[in-house]
Amino acid sequence: MTDHVLARARASGRRHRALGLVMAVTVACTATALTGGPSAGAALPPVSDYGAAGPYQVTSVDAGAHIIFYPTTVATDGVDHPIILWGNGTSATPSVYAGLLRHFASHGFIVAAAETTNAGSGQEMLAGIAAVQANPTLAAGADFDNVGATGHSQGGYGATRTGLDSRVDTVFPIEPGPTRNTGSLTIPAIFFAGEADTIVRPSYVRSEYAGATQVPAAYAELADATHFTAVGNAGGFRSAATAWARWQLAHDQSAAALFAGTTPDLADDPAWSAYESNARLRALDGGSGPDPEPEPECEWWEWWCD
Repeated sequence: MTDHVLARARASGRRHRALGLVMAVTVACTATALTGGPSAGAALPPVSDYGAAGPYQVTSVDAGAHIIFYPTTVATDGVDHPIILWGNGTSATPSVYAGLLRHFASHGFIVAAAETTNAGSGQEMLAGIAAVQANPTLAAGADFDNVGATGHSQGGYGATRTGLDSRVDTVFPIEPGPTRNTGSLTIPAIFFAGEADTIVRPSYVRSEYAGATQVPAAYAELADATHFTAVGNAGGFRSAATAWARWQLAHDQSAAALFAGTTPDLADDPAWSAYESNARLRALDGGSGPDPEPEPECEWWEWWCD
């Protein structure tokens, strides 16, 4: 059995425990009222360019502690929309990243962005799940079985910390500060770094990746990117982050080609100054690869493995 299958089996068990019977009944009833029948649970429509705007129009709502960006047709289109939890960098708010957050929503995701300048604990981000559940329209169209977390800088390491919660299925932080907890992750992860980032240096981000040998993981370094490339629409980070979310949360196997297998597309893309993936991620190869060889033990000189 591959890690991919095992991960799905573990995730399935986690998700049923997390939602519980009461929430399942509530969502099912709400969906019936809004659509005239049970939710069809259809997949997101395919896309060919993850960096371009997706097929959905986007709406946002102020949910108090969160701003939620979502496809306008949510709960009426018969689609299960995965959830992305977002954390801001220090002193930043969701408005700083609105271009990226709206982009995610245009690709079919419900994006719960924590309204805080201190998202490093991850708890503020996790509260976004409850914020979606509390909105009947969003709850009816949300896929609570597929939840991912990302963020920038402090919000990036907050996203990594959310990965210790059983409700989260993948993390993909952008230029995150070091948390030293990646060795406790049980879900796939990718860590995005900026080649020219002098605030959170690439070596710090790579240390997060290097500590995650027990799960499918990758490290992607965007050429010439500074610490502020991630603001606005996130520049070159936008396409790869969207593709990762589409693969991990919407099971878009076309997106897998960017990251998995022995010749991932990102490794040959000149826009990326470095790309590494561990044996567990390479073995997925879109979900059909063999069981991976275990990662070697860290040597004494590899300081990032501490």
